[in-house]
Amino acid sequence: MQLSDKVALITGGKRIGAVVARELAARGVDVAFSYARSKTEAEQAADVVRAAKRRAATFQADLSQPAAAAILVSAVVQTFGRLDILINMASVYLKRPFPDLTVADWNAVIDVDLRAAFLCAHAAAPHMKAQGGGRIINFSDWVARSGRPRYHGYVPYYVAKAGAVALTEALSLELAADNILVNAIAPGPIVAPPGTTDAESRAVVEATPLGKWGGEIEIAKAVLGLLDSDFITGETIRVDGGRHLK
Repeated sequence: MQLSDKVALITGGKRIGAVVARELAARGVDVAFSYARSKTEAEQAADVVRAAKRRAATFQADLSQPAAAAILVSAVVQTFGRLDILINMASVYLKRPFPDLTVADWNAVIDVDLRAAFLCAHAAAPHMKAQGGGRIINFSDWVARSGRPRYHGYVPYYVAKAGAVALTEALSLELAADNILVNAIAPGPIVAPPGTTDAESRAVVEATPLGKWGGEIEIAKAVLGLLDSDFITGETIRVDGGRHLK
């Protein structure tokens, strides 16, 4: 895909999403952001895009609500006139021991991490088809991509991220005839979550064959690689420094 003058929608991206947006803008892409509560971060990311002389806009969207995806996509198309790229980054990361899990806990994760990705794709696909094609990139997780859980307390998250792999494969088949390529990225140790101790950070580094955290730019590179390709679809690419090998 030639990226100049294309329009991308990034859902739920903060730190990593902002870097992805910066790199897209550098390639001539206009960027729309959706956010649930992080308005300040979304506006800051939009300002970076505007500084690169590209258009940007932010949209509040509670993607845990079924109707929100269609409303969001419609607003983006109305604002920019088109939608070429959908990057489904919205995610809820909840740790809860299995005996304590509730239906509300389950829904909070599944509704955003999996259902919203489907609904946003469902809303975006007709617009992409009408203009001759597009790209959808979902987000999984290196653990789910590896096909086996490793950590206690993340049942809904693991299921949702494993579902993102299956969704990617199914959508890639459904949408191939419309020249809409669908792939996924499964991040590993990219950036340390808030509250990570020095000892915890060192343990991650020691468990990663490349011996470091990747940094947000590695996700941006993977996104650009998938967007550049016209012959990769249905793949989920681990960006984890080899973490899955141990």
